[in-house]
Amino acid sequence: MKYIKYTLLCLTAVFLIGFQVSAQDMKVSGVVTDASSGEGIAGVNVVIKGTTSGTITDIEGNYSINASSGDILQFSFIGYLSEESEVTSSTLNISLSEDVTSLEEVVISGLATSVKRSNLANSVASVSVDKLTGITNQSNMDGALYGKFKGADIKANSGAPGGGISMRLRGVTSIFGDQQPLFIIDGVYVDNSSISMGNNIVSEAAGGGNPSTNQDDASNRIADIDPEDIANIEILKGASAAAIYGSRAAGGVVIITTKRGKSGGTKISLSQTVGLRAPTQLLGTRDWDETEVLNFGGTAALNTYYAGQATDYEAELFDHTRVSNTSRVSVSGGKGNSDYFLGVTYKNEPGLVDNTGYEKGSFRFNIGQKFNDWLDIYVTNNYVNSTADRGFFNNGNANRTVGYALAFTYPWEDLFPEEGTFPSGGAGSNVLETVAITTNRESVNRYIGGATMNIKLISQTDNQLKLVLQAGLDQYTLRTTSIFPQQLSYFRDPSSLQGVSISGTTVNTNYNLSANLVHSYYLDNGLSFTTQIGNFLQDFDRNTVITTASGLNGSQTNLGQSTNVGVQQIIQPQQDKGFFVQEEVNYDDKIIGTLGIRGDKSTNNGDADKFYYYPKASLAFNIHEFAFWNVPVVTNVKPRVAYGEAGRFANFNDRFTLVNPQLIGGNSGLSPANLQGNDVVGPERQKELEYGVDLGFLGGRFGLDVTFYKKTMEDVLLQLDVPTSSGFTAKVDNAAELENKGIEIGLNAAIIQKKDFSWSTTLNFWRNRSEVTQLDVPAFNEGGFAAALGTLRIQEGKSATQIVGTYDGEDFTRADSLAIDPELDGFTVYGDAEPDFQISWYNQISWKNFDLNFLWHFKKGGDGINLTTLLYDLAGTTWDYDDTGLDPSGELTNGRYRASQAFVSPEPFIEDAGYIRLREVGLFYTIPRDLIPQLSQVKVGVSGRNLINIFDYNSYDPEASNFGNNVLANNVEVTP
Repeated sequence: MKYIKYTLLCLTAVFLIGFQVSAQDMKVSGVVTDASSGEGIAGVNVVIKGTTSGTITDIEGNYSINASSGDILQFSFIGYLSEESEVTSSTLNISLSEDVTSLEEVVISGLATSVKRSNLANSVASVSVDKLTGITNQSNMDGALYGKFKGADIKANSGAPGGGISMRLRGVTSIFGDQQPLFIIDGVYVDNSSISMGNNIVSEAAGGGNPSTNQDDASNRIADIDPEDIANIEILKGASAAAIYGSRAAGGVVIITTKRGKSGGTKISLSQTVGLRAPTQLLGTRDWDETEVLNFGGTAALNTYYAGQATDYEAELFDHTRVSNTSRVSVSGGKGNSDYFLGVTYKNEPGLVDNTGYEKGSFRFNIGQKFNDWLDIYVTNNYVNSTADRGFFNNGNANRTVGYALAFTYPWEDLFPEEGTFPSGGAGSNVLETVAITTNRESVNRYIGGATMNIKLISQTDNQLKLVLQAGLDQYTLRTTSIFPQQLSYFRDPSSLQGVSISGTTVNTNYNLSANLVHSYYLDNGLSFTTQIGNFLQDFDRNTVITTASGLNGSQTNLGQSTNVGVQQIIQPQQDKGFFVQEEVNYDDKIIGTLGIRGDKSTNNGDADKFYYYPKASLAFNIHEFAFWNVPVVTNVKPRVAYGEAGRFANFNDRFTLVNPQLIGGNSGLSPANLQGNDVVGPERQKELEYGVDLGFLGGRFGLDVTFYKKTMEDVLLQLDVPTSSGFTAKVDNAAELENKGIEIGLNAAIIQKKDFSWSTTLNFWRNRSEVTQLDVPAFNEGGFAAALGTLRIQEGKSATQIVGTYDGEDFTRADSLAIDPELDGFTVYGDAEPDFQISWYNQISWKNFDLNFLWHFKKGGDGINLTTLLYDLAGTTWDYDDTGLDPSGELTNGRYRASQAFVSPEPFIEDAGYIRLREVGLFYTIPRDLIPQLSQVKVGVSGRNLINIFDYNSYDPEASNFGNNVLANNVEVTP
């Protein structure tokens, strides 16, 4: 508190500059309309240029403001080009045109400031509400971002109900650290963890080549957010833009702004969506012949198969069409100095597999109040309750997960129950039984609330000083329940676990506090300064307790009704403190420069009192604003350059020496574990240089932006070997460096703009290349399960996402071996998980009362490790087992060839994961208002997601990932 008071006193003294009052002798009023439709626009900002004096239009587009003759009024609204007009009379009407280039959007430039996109020196992606939920009804906020901005690689954890994605911005940013961006909602730092459910005791997934316990298909918590509440999303993809968020921004920052009310009458919106959900594709079954059936199943199987009693168990599990529904009501408005927004959503989405599904209720209430000319406050509240029954899928090493066991299930088996009892099944488990009687559920109760208070300390025409206070709270309780009853066929044996019940509880509480002083000063020569200084406190506390009971008592599932009970607790406290200073200089919107620095310290660092500093600098030139520019066709020219640094904290336990519990002489005790603590471990540091140019043509009808970037990750955290004489075997240290280079190109065009017909389009292109530029340890493999099955290899001078594997040395001469394996370490490169490039194409077409919107997404290249096909090949059940074309000798069928290479060479299982998808398409009709005069707008239509999917990947989906949301190897799939 002393630090905050001292800062406020100093800044108040520094920024108390002069006092000037402008006479306001006229009330100016008018209406702001859409240039195409002629309808009034609600919520338009009307500001006297060079001041903070302003108002907003009401629901009909009307406004009124006190101004002086000769003042310049600025009219701005998201999605429209801004207009300026001089006050010459008491009536001033304005028409705004659509802003297809988005240059007039307001973008976050500091922790308490914003800037017009036309003055921005960074490539900051924005996703508006129209693109987020305007085409189709979205299951989750995370999945709604697919293909909607450049610079991202997004994959689903498994496709299970309740969401869960891996989002990587501008390439690999860590090896063992979290790849995910920081999410901020209305100033609240929200948790996006993926928390283990403890199912490994049954699946044994972590026991087969990869010890990762995040294979149990948990969702990540950003899926809790209701996309219907969101007004806008900004994505800061690299450190040049995200440096203001310091040690939490190495993976980028996603800033979410939710909806708020607008002045005018109360607006009530109701919507009901009913949807049909079906599999993207089914793989099918092997085309069995008599000899094959006889070899695999014997005479009884042959009789069953040819009697027409065979069962397609894939279709039995997945081939369903489910009906989902989403109900939504929102109420918004404003009167005088108050505005409010209320949004309520109920969503029910059954999964394709029986006894799976996602159900969510979300309640949001945002309210703003302007008390007087110098004080206003805005408060946001969001409560979410959700339940996700996710099924039992992904990897396993005991043939118990549904997907794993399905590979070894043959169509002549009879797995259906008799008198309520399921047969065992030849796979070691019965997939129908697993689906019918197991439980794998996540239940969430979550509250996210924030408050922002603006206090104007000085309010003059050319000199303003305000204090911005922000507070945020994110608190949730996650309860996971997994029940594997004793009656399961694989738990009936007395030597087995005899049933397992797992109960997990995670209580997560985050809060953040910040105080920022913002000073704006305007000179008569067009030069303006915006100075910001502030400090912050962020506290994160997560407590997870997982209780596992085995040896259940009969049909009981209560933890206490068991033979063995084990408890695991993980506590992760963290507290961060720091400050931020930034200076923005603007010369008449012609030259815009920014300098800033952030300082962070954290309890996660080896030295919790040490500050780490993250500078930033940027410069942009609006050449078209200079008098010498006289090219009518090219109406916007902005070269720009930006530099910034950001970081990623060390993990909570990296600084500590771990201990193990021991029983010594009948007494409990502790002994040192293998990991040695590091009292100097620090955050990973990212440095990014970004430069590019933004061009506008024909008055803003066409826009082109090109961005290049080079991003370096220094002090990357690795686990190093230490001499065993120290009493330990490993410690975590900053010991590697990564580099990403890339290009992003965007084209926006209003191709046709007429009253009855309009067509606008957005085309995005992006690509990234990564490299390990420094490695203080020998090359090592990471991700996947084994080199013989394909894995990533971290190797100096090579791509951070290269996929390597073993090969049969007997098939190669020494010269050939040197060609494919220069280091002669037994590994050769088979592919790369990084896509060659990606393209998205978004279109909005309107004809009279019809609106057609669609989004295509093309991903070229980027390899995946398909271990689903491997399992089916080993079982002899693969859908293309008897096809040919893969074996270079032409002797073996596809399935036999791949099986022959299993655990020798992973080449057949490393596949091109590229695709072309029709991500979203929607066709809507707006009923003329005079038909239903009581309602302002009624819109009906149909829409779809992923209706067209073109790919050669030999499994369900090239975007699935086995290892959850935060790891380097997000390109491995095992029976999703």
